[in-house]
Amino acid sequence: MCKGLAALPATCLKSAKDMKHRLGFLLQKSDSCDYGSSQGKKEKISSSQRVSQEEVRKWADSLENLIHHDRGLAAFRAFLKSEYSEENIEFWVSCEDYKKTKSPAKLSPKARKIYDEFISVQATKEVNLDSCTREKTSHNMLEPTLSCFDEAQRKIFTLMEKDSYRRFLKSPYYLDLVSPPAAGCAPENCKRSHTHTLDCNSNIISQCA
Repeated sequence: MCKGLAALPATCLKSAKDMKHRLGFLLQKSDSCDYGSSQGKKEKISSSQRVSQEEVRKWADSLENLIHHDRGLAAFRAFLKSEYSEENIEFWVSCEDYKKTKSPAKLSPKARKIYDEFISVQATKEVNLDSCTREKTSHNMLEPTLSCFDEAQRKIFTLMEKDSYRRFLKSPYYLDLVSPPAAGCAPENCKRSHTHTLDCNSNIISQCA
């Protein structure tokens, strides 16, 4: 019969406590290893998304270079979102996606969705189009084709090119990415030491996620 823990020798109780302590330590070590493994995976993913300084500088050559690069588009969208004017780039992206439509049966519903969201008088994200372009685009809705939004898309592209794109190039959303790290600057002392790659400025890019 079991006489209880009180009847056990002191050496047995000490051994039991030691075993419990070791088991707890092993469990903590296992959790630490799992965390380190997940962190290593994140670092690998991050390093695979790096963009060179040369590539970032090309974004200043033209708006086309900027928005045809995934990371550049992400930075630009984050900037427009900060200005509450992201509807322009969202319309442009929607038009690009629409032109890739392969099924004729999907043209009409996709065209109507874009029109209702960005162009109609009751659009939730209405873009700034002149009356002539708006009327022509409305007429195109009668028989939607892959090119039915081309003129409206060009107008919005030109608007962004002359306005928001220029502001973007002068904003921290771009300047913090293109500025080279200071020579001999330690990571903990230099705020710009990590801004030579896009992934190092995740606080900006994550805003468009």
